[in-house]
Amino acid sequence: MTHSHWHKNIPERERLIFALDVPDPDRAMQLIEQLDDSVVFYKLGLEMFLSGAYFELSAELKRRGKRVFADLKLFDIPATVGRAVAQLARLEVDFLTVHGNDAMLKAAVAERGSTGILAVTALTSLDRGDLDDLGFACDVEALVLSRAQRALAIGCAGVVSSGLEAKALRTGVDHGLVVVCPGIRPVDNQGGDQKRTLSAAEAFRAGADYIVVGRPIRDAGDPHQAAENLQQEISRFFSML
Repeated sequence: MTHSHWHKNIPERERLIFALDVPDPDRAMQLIEQLDDSVVFYKLGLEMFLSGAYFELSAELKRRGKRVFADLKLFDIPATVGRAVAQLARLEVDFLTVHGNDAMLKAAVAERGSTGILAVTALTSLDRGDLDDLGFACDVEALVLSRAQRALAIGCAGVVSSGLEAKALRTGVDHGLVVVCPGIRPVDNQGGDQKRTLSAAEAFRAGADYIVVGRPIRDAGDPHQAAENLQQEISRFFSML
């Protein structure tokens, strides 16, 4: 199977999602200004949500023509998940994560509007031992594959999955599935608390549609250049297909 079978017609510069994981809106706006055209897609997580400026920041990003990934990993009774999704769908966020069972995913899909629901398969900070601790008797790959197949059948746009499972997803699930891989590191910056990390090219080669990068951009001496370097890495990969 060639890469072209699964790679979607996504604008190349949108494939890099920057995790705007900072504690306050002022720092967030400073980074957005600094990054300028080097980043098109932003992930806003729980920390930013609790800063109180989530809705304003999301609206500002939209005003600037950016795309927004609300990474809130909703997990609650289905009716509550549905109402929360309806609130976020009003912001016209592009992606929203739900970390729940089939009933929660169905409730999210019913209220999604134009927002793509992403199911969380297994958190990237988990490894086999952690899953044993949580009482999952199956292997990581089987768990991810099963959740992804069900999520797509329910109407989710895709999944958040480690790059290490992306390859299995591409052989085991319909190619319409959107695969977003977090914990990606530039080639020269592997390591950190994400146990299951890959470089950008490795993740796309395995079957990712989007990659999420945080600290390697945020903590760089020149965040704009760091993001631009990753964009070039992505561009080189796709130019070789």
